[in-house]
Parts: sequence; C-alpha cells; structure tokens
Amino acid sequence: MKFEIKSIPSTKIAYVRRIGPYGQGNLETMAQLKKWAKKNELLEESIIFARVHDNPMITPPENCRYDACIVIEEDYKIQDSSISTDFIQGGMYAVVEIQHTDAAVEKAWHYVFEAIARKKVDYNHLKPILERYKDELIKKNKCEICVPI
Repeated sequence: MKFEIKSIPSTKIAYVRRIGPYGQGNLETMAQLKKWAKKNELLEESIIFARVHDNPMITPPENCRYDACIVIEEDYKIQDSSISTDFIQGGMYAVVEIQHTDAAVEKAWHYVFEAIARKKVDYNHLKPILERYKDELIKKNKCEICVPI
C-alpha cells in the first residue's frame, strides 16, 4: 500500500447522515446520496467522501455516525430536506490508496494506523476519518483512506 501525507483543502459538501452500526447501512446511505447527486447532475467527475465520525471500539455501534458526502460549489443551494450541507475540515491527512474491496478496506484500516505510528505523527481524533472517491480512482475501482494527523 502506498502511504503519503497530503493536505486536503476545506471543501463544502452535501451529505446524508446515518446513525447505527457500520456496514450494509453505509452502502445504502451512499446509494441515497448518489441517487440525489445524479438527479441534480452532480455525480459526473465528482469527489465523494465517506465521513466516519466514530470508532466502534469506543462508541456503541448504535451511536456511530457515517456521512455519505459529495463536494459542491460554495453557492450551491440544496432544495431537498433529506440532504444537509457542511464542510470537510481541511488539513493534513495520512492517505492510503487502495483497491475498493471489503478485504482491502479492512486491511487498510490496520495498515494506516501502523504507518502513522512508524512516521511518528499523531492521529487527530478530533476530526473524522475520510474515505475519498475521486472520479479517476473510481474508474480504477480504487479509493483513499484519509486519516487526519
């Protein structure tokens, strides 16, 4: 796996939040966001994020928060009450590019924290972890795990 430290800019997003155990429900939340984005002609060449707020080893699974997000323009107006807006908080992130498979994602979660420890940088637990899906990566069935440092 390729590990890099990258700056991610602050970015306005539209998102759908799900509260509950991570897993199949996250896929359904992402599908809901993509359906809305496609209907509003936002899906082509987009940047999509999954924002993972809680560690299920600490937070009870029924309280874990997951946001399916898409980058939007600063002045974009949302007309749908099921879609919220916010900002991805910019800053430095440890980024690992991976194949978008269940096995690779699971392996990456362990790898990225080991790599952060080896680099002697600190995980910023005050910001959510991100999964980033850029159009050019999606076409290769890849994504990035981005851990705030």
